[in-house]
Amino acid sequence: MTQALTKTDFNFPKQKSVYHGKVRDVYNIDDEYLVMIVSDRISAFDVVLPEGIPFKGQVLNQIAEKFLDATSDIVPNWKIATPDPNVTVGHHCEPFKVEMVIRGYLTGHAWREYRDGKRTLCGVPMPEGMVENQKFAEPILTPTTKADEGHDEDISREAIIEQGLVSKAEYEMLEDYTRKLFQRGTEIAAEKGLILVDTKYEFGKKDGKIYLIDEIHTPDSSRYFYSEGYEERLQKGESQKQLSKEFVRQWLIENGFQGKEGQQIPVMDKAFVSSVSERYIELFEKITGDSFQKSDVDAIQSRIEKNVTDFLSTL
Repeated sequence: MTQALTKTDFNFPKQKSVYHGKVRDVYNIDDEYLVMIVSDRISAFDVVLPEGIPFKGQVLNQIAEKFLDATSDIVPNWKIATPDPNVTVGHHCEPFKVEMVIRGYLTGHAWREYRDGKRTLCGVPMPEGMVENQKFAEPILTPTTKADEGHDEDISREAIIEQGLVSKAEYEMLEDYTRKLFQRGTEIAAEKGLILVDTKYEFGKKDGKIYLIDEIHTPDSSRYFYSEGYEERLQKGESQKQLSKEFVRQWLIENGFQGKEGQQIPVMDKAFVSSVSERYIELFEKITGDSFQKSDVDAIQSRIEKNVTDFLSTL
């Protein structure tokens, strides 16, 4: 099986700390820069699965790179360079304690709330008479708190400002950036025969300036539908054809795992791991319109270490 990057433990020049997330390992370089290494780990139901998915990290990193570049005229972003297929190096920003979630369609969490009778989400009204996966007249902003531990929580615009999580003036800027980014993402997706359904953006500050941070418009942070057949499926009440990692969650559910206590993660055999890898590559090519070039993974750890160290020496 092709080598997957599931763990990193580097010690780069001027490194102050490292944060190991579910998928990303983020190295703090002198409180000035961040080295974000996107591993091949895969998570679902808030659990990191036992097998890595070859090339998944490269796929996510290069999709994010493409969309950061394609939106840099809207808002400055944290990215300085991608010195390795799995790595982005950028500005160390102080993150805002909210995630800006924007929804163009009634699906996922919003649909579950709606189905249960709620008609407001994060203080935003949702019209009567809608059906699952229906398009909103205008995209709605449904921010969440950014939890250090546990789950993010829905929060209204008013509560964010009232609690001082973000000042009123800056929050209005975040809203404006979010709407413009989503519009750009929607236009790019439409060119590829896709619908950008919903997504989230994270922002931070450095030297008093707001930056877009983290990944954007990847299948891990966004939901995409295929445009073709969308209306027919909607009329018939059928599930939409999705471009996301939903297929992994479905496989786990079918094999008796939803992250609940006492449940065992099913065995991920070579054939399944390979199929997930191929699916991620398919996602990359569909979303970007580019052909995926597999990186050399024979010595992936030393490759990353050399590429990052060489780049840091130029800063």
